Parts: sequence; C-alpha cells; structure tokens
Amino acid sequence: MDAQFAISGRDFVISVTDKGVARSIVKMKHNEDKTWQLSSHTLMSVSGEAGDTANFSEYIQGNVRLYSMRNSQDLSPSELANFIRGELAAALRSRSPSQVNLLVAGYDKGKDEAALYWIDYLSAMAKVPFAAHGYCGYFLYSVMDREYTPEITLEEAKALIKKCFEVLKTRFIVDFANYTIKVVDRNGTHEIRQDEL
Repeated sequence: MDAQFAISGRDFVISVTDKGVARSIVKMKHNEDKTWQLSSHTLMSVSGEAGDTANFSEYIQGNVRLYSMRNSQDLSPSELANFIRGELAAALRSRSPSQVNLLVAGYDKGKDEAALYWIDYLSAMAKVPFAAHGYCGYFLYSVMDREYTPEITLEEAKALIKKCFEVLKTRFIVDFANYTIKVVDRNGTHEIRQDEL
C-alpha cells in the first residue's frame, strides 16, 4: 500500500513518496526513504514489494555508478529510464520478475530541461508531465489533471502537492502521515520538509 507521485515542470521535478512499509495488515516501518539517487541530477522512486524494491533498486544504482566510473560521465534521465525499462523487461522474461513500479525524475543538463518517466512492473514506460503509482493514483490523477499546466512553477507545484495531500487525507482510507518530498533541478537534488509546503 504505497503512495508515490511526481510533478514535472520545465526545469524541475518534485517527487513524493510515503514513508511507510507495510505487509498485509502490519506496518513494519514508518520512516523509509523510497527514493534512490542514481546520479547528481537523477532520482528514482520505487513502490511495490519491499524485498523486490530494495533488491532491484540496489542493482540499478550499482550498475549506474559502475557505468559512470567506467565512462567518466553520467547517463541522462532518458538514458537511465530506458536502461531501467530494459532491466525490468529482462527480469520479466526470467524466472524471477521484479514487482516494482518506478518514477524516474531528472534534469538533463545537455537539453536544459526536466523529465519525468513512469515505468510499471510490466516494463511499460512513458515520459509524462505528472504521474502516480499505487492506490493514490485513483484519487490524484483527477486533481493533477485539473490543476497542472505546462508552465507550472515550483511554487505552484508545491501548492498542487499540498492539494494532493489534502485529497488523500480526506478521501483515502489509509492515512499516510509522513512523506519524502524531493526536488530535482539544475542544482541537483534537495529535500523539502512537509511543513515547508
């Protein structure tokens, strides 16, 4: 039961994940960071089965770092998303598929623009302006679709994130009390506290 969503502007992406880890009716953790830093300007957030998400994310992060060391350069967000999609597709056709849904948020320094990629556990991928995984998508897509504009600013995106929190608190049976909120822009990745919204 994860809440994972993100909003992309022209020069930033805000990624939001809940901090809870649950299995069936048991909450196992309430302070988990479900984001993985792949490069200085690319962030991957994950949702799904706890073991699969950790295993797959560590594998991706390790291979991306190895590529960067061998080639003395980082992959762009588009290249990273395609690599991740390829690894999910290969796992899907093996005896051990990964039940992982991902959002890849990044800032491409070469193109001077931000990008957000939606990838599901069946290795379907799309470049999108906003995205959600998990049950929260049932509630948030309508809010983001109504409020989003291609010229959205960082402050407007923060206000939209706050509206999303309010909708989840009002409508969703599960109370996600804590979230990890990270912004990726031309300066890299930095975290925003919930009370700053």
